[in-house]
Amino acid sequence: MAPDDVLVECRDAALTFGRGAHAVVAVHGATLTVRAGQRLAIVGPSGSGKSSLLHLLAGLERPTGGTVTWPASAGPRDIGLVFQSESLIPALDVVENTALPLVLSGVPEERARRAALDALALVAADDLAERLPEEISGGQAGRVAAARVLAQAPRLILADEPTGRLDRTTAGRVLDALLTAAERTGAALVVTTHDPAVAARLGARRAMRDGRLLVAEEAS
Repeated sequence: MAPDDVLVECRDAALTFGRGAHAVVAVHGATLTVRAGQRLAIVGPSGSGKSSLLHLLAGLERPTGGTVTWPASAGPRDIGLVFQSESLIPALDVVENTALPLVLSGVPEERARRAALDALALVAADDLAERLPEEISGGQAGRVAAARVLAQAPRLILADEPTGRLDRTTAGRVLDALLTAAERTGAALVVTTHDPAVAARLGARRAMRDGRLLVAEEAS
């Protein structure tokens, strides 16, 4: 692919928390390129550095060594994020939660609501539109999170262990929703996971161990 297809690129990117004797290196010199339309699983056990690497890709953390750049996009503004932890606002119903990023970016409320309802329908969650977060299951919340990303139409979707706390059937539905969101928007999709079944549904795979991103051939 051409250089202008590169959405985010890490070159020897490192992330260290703390200093001196108490310093903890979360990511050791990772080099990774994510291109338009790519499907990538970053696999590894808990504590291997997967989430820290995703935070670097998203611009949520600044590298303490090396570089992270977004050559063919507007940077983190073109990125949709899906986290494992609960991210829905309890006081807002599902459609309001889905529309919120658009409203915060300046989209008129009615237009944002229509986009949110369309996105919810695409992941088969439009029947949840008027429910509060406490009234839906974990799997349903995962589909809503995917719809929120879909409504934003990002160029890159980063999902951090989105199925980690779900049973196999529910996890499959959430991953279906993320893949639908990526397909509909034309976005690249990067998913961190420790589940081989999830990784198998993505096109490419890289492994992390002890904060080090391994070459693709070592990811199995």
